[in-house]
Amino acid sequence: MIVSSLGNTELLKLRKTAFLCSREIPASVVLKCYDWAIEQRNQGNCIISGFHSKIERDVFHYLLAGSQPVIMALARGMKEKIEPELKTAIDTGRLLIVTPFENRVKRVTKETAEKRNRFMIELSDEVVIGYACKGGMLERLVAEVQAKGSSMLYLFFLLHSG
Repeated sequence: MIVSSLGNTELLKLRKTAFLCSREIPASVVLKCYDWAIEQRNQGNCIISGFHSKIERDVFHYLLAGSQPVIMALARGMKEKIEPELKTAIDTGRLLIVTPFENRVKRVTKETAEKRNRFMIELSDEVVIGYACKGGMLERLVAEVQAKGSSMLYLFFLLHSG
């Protein structure tokens, strides 16, 4: 459930792809993530992500360079200060910032990040996992989604096995 939003809520009606990626990512996967982001930008696809980890922030940078819609899901309450590049995207109607948290939640924790990831999956039509570390939160989340028999999950690049 969206507790707070800022920007174009009409973006929620679009087909959305969630992008999630572990914080630790091998160099061999980084360029694949960048290529994927550029492809999504060029195709005008709506991407939802937390854009929190380094690789997710890089993907966000590539997406913002285009004109397609983007949804940022926060793992805390709504931002109090909006960065100029975000304000521009909000003002042009191509960015929506959403959060499942009250404003009193000020810090991102492991628990809020996991809740945010589940929230993004619920909002999305498909999910792309750039990389999931063995034993990490994303690996567990992938297993849960697969156990439910969902066809919306794509292990787009690699699930670390060792």
